[in-house]
Amino acid sequence: MVQRIDVGARMSEAAIHNGTVYLAGQIAEVPGQDIEGQTRQVLAAIDALLIKAGTDKSKILMTQIFLTDLSDFAGMNRVWDGWVVPGHTPPRATVQAQLANSDWKIEVVVTAAL
Repeated sequence: MVQRIDVGARMSEAAIHNGTVYLAGQIAEVPGQDIEGQTRQVLAAIDALLIKAGTDKSKILMTQIFLTDLSDFAGMNRVWDGWVVPGHTPPRATVQAQLANSDWKIEVVVTAAL
């Protein structure tokens, strides 16, 4: 059985199957901020979705981070390092990508265990 969270006409924000939570790419709701502000927004959205799914960031299995500009890598990491749970840092990939909205600086995709 598949459980979906925050189902929309085009996509769901999350899906749960077989003890694993798959989040859609999370972006800043207020994109006019710098990379640190946008990263904080994205990580807060991830926290909220993981809570809705019945899990938390200590159970993240994999994270994919998309930055529009790799010069934002250090700023994103400053926020990330304060957010992750020590001893539970997940495997992660960070790449430069063109995002769907030119105002977005970061998009993050997370897979987590229940």
